[in-house]
Amino acid sequence: MKQLYPLKVKNDFIFTPTSRDFIVDEIPLYEFSGSGEHLIVHIRKKDMTTWELISTLSKYLKIKQRDIGYAGLKDKNSMSMQYISILAKGNEEKLNSFKDDKIKILNIYRHNNKIKIGHLKGNRFKIRLKKIFGIQRDKLDSTLKWIEKNGIPNYFGSQRFGTDGNNWKEGRDILEGKRKIRDKRTKNFLINSYQSYLFNSWLSKRIELSLLLESFSEKEVEELLNLPRNSLKGLKRQPNFFKLLDGELIMHYPFGRLFRLESMDREVERFNKFDISPTGLLAGKRVTLADSIAGLIEENYNRDISQNGLRRYAWVKPLDIKSRYIEEKAHYELEFSLPKGSYATTLLDTLKGG
Repeated sequence: MKQLYPLKVKNDFIFTPTSRDFIVDEIPLYEFSGSGEHLIVHIRKKDMTTWELISTLSKYLKIKQRDIGYAGLKDKNSMSMQYISILAKGNEEKLNSFKDDKIKILNIYRHNNKIKIGHLKGNRFKIRLKKIFGIQRDKLDSTLKWIEKNGIPNYFGSQRFGTDGNNWKEGRDILEGKRKIRDKRTKNFLINSYQSYLFNSWLSKRIELSLLLESFSEKEVEELLNLPRNSLKGLKRQPNFFKLLDGELIMHYPFGRLFRLESMDREVERFNKFDISPTGLLAGKRVTLADSIAGLIEENYNRDISQNGLRRYAWVKPLDIKSRYIEEKAHYELEFSLPKGSYATTLLDTLKGG
């Protein structure tokens, strides 16, 4: 699937996801209480998936994997710091003697409830880019300034789609009855991959619309994309790269309630300040749909999916961006934070441009 990015500049660099060059640090949703029947374990893992981490701990503690809580899945090819939860009873003393070459326990806290999926604010990333020479550093600095001001598209990262990128096809085949998967977790993962593919396809179409408006009139873009007459009227005046449409579904940013766009001028101003962000559809049951012109585009990426759907931010803003150039090594070290569910690789793709 072709993904379109807003930056026309092309930056060349090498990024290899390894535990030396890709570091992820989970940002908890809240402070832990210091008391309660659960242990919150702050763990550093290297070169292993979150599922491998959970499997290792469940075998060591002799507990079921479902009894271990976690907030999000972290990449295998990285050094990742994340929080998990387990019941304190019978496990605290065992953890004190736990040893593994790929896993280090950094700290243990008491808390009154189990960690669940989504119980995090976001993630802090440290990434090393290589083979950055001469003017390339200045181009990266300039592109980062654009990203810091304008944000990035909230694509699902390539890791969502498997090594060959075809997980979404298997998910589609399951829904169409062409493939059967007995393992519930695998089945759900593949269907989620198809939902992610549809979302990315929709986001690419919306970015294409925004890009076209930089070069053509609203009337010309309506004709190019076969949209109703006057449906894009006034969009070229919007200061944001990503244009809001009539019928858009918006969420307060970086978290908050969902609401339907009513006053275009007011919401464009709020989006410019990143008080809000437009949302895209993860197709499924029990999900609110956009209407008007936003809904007309969205319906092309909606499917009858048995799982629950939801709305996902279309556009996110990296925070606390820092960079450092090491000239003698031609390395460019980059730090930034993203809200939960957003992928560092998407920022790198945006940074690369093309």
